[in-house]
Amino acid sequence: MSKLTKNQKIVADKVEAGKAYSLSEASQLVKDITFTKFDASVDIDIRLGVDPRKANQMVRGVVSLPNGTGKQVRVLALVTSDQAAAAQEAGADYVGLDEYIEKIKGGWTDIDVIITMPSCMGKIGALGRVLGPRGLMPNPKSGTVTMDVAKAVREVKSGKIDFKVDKAGIVHTSIGKVSFTAEQIRENAQEFINTIVKLKPATAKGTYIKSIYLSSTMSKGIKVEPKMAE
Repeated sequence: MSKLTKNQKIVADKVEAGKAYSLSEASQLVKDITFTKFDASVDIDIRLGVDPRKANQMVRGVVSLPNGTGKQVRVLALVTSDQAAAAQEAGADYVGLDEYIEKIKGGWTDIDVIITMPSCMGKIGALGRVLGPRGLMPNPKSGTVTMDVAKAVREVKSGKIDFKVDKAGIVHTSIGKVSFTAEQIRENAQEFINTIVKLKPATAKGTYIKSIYLSSTMSKGIKVEPKMAE
């Protein structure tokens, strides 16, 4: 059996196997056990007691994290010329329509979020094969198809994220960076958990939130006691 490295020993000393921690404790621990030389992302994984195969048990929504994500989100606003200036002023990294549609058709997807107007969806629909698998297709449910593009751009830039449960019944997303304070991580995680609770499907039976884990890039997952997620 190989010996533990110095960092592995620190993790073993700080995180007790099988123990569930409060959200406040986990938010500090995820900082304490991260040793990457870069500013690692902090992720949350929530396993839900739902069957995603059933349309009435699909959990999907948006949440504005109080402390942002810590990431530079690249936003493409696909808008008509009369909305271009407002989108650019709101902070969109790329603004246009036909020229960017052609770029995407050619394989360009160097963006994180696309925001557009309902009137433009006829043109954008043809990009489904490129954007769909990458999770970039604008959707009214996530607020990325809207009449107020400038407002949507500002929200995304300030920390608004969209999410949905996967086929295994897990919701996974990044809620910040290790450079955040433990309190900022806790606040973001709490807001995300609260949003998940509000979205509980009426048809979901039994335990809704089965498990919660916090982790950072390349770190061990820290189990959070759902009843102590406060």
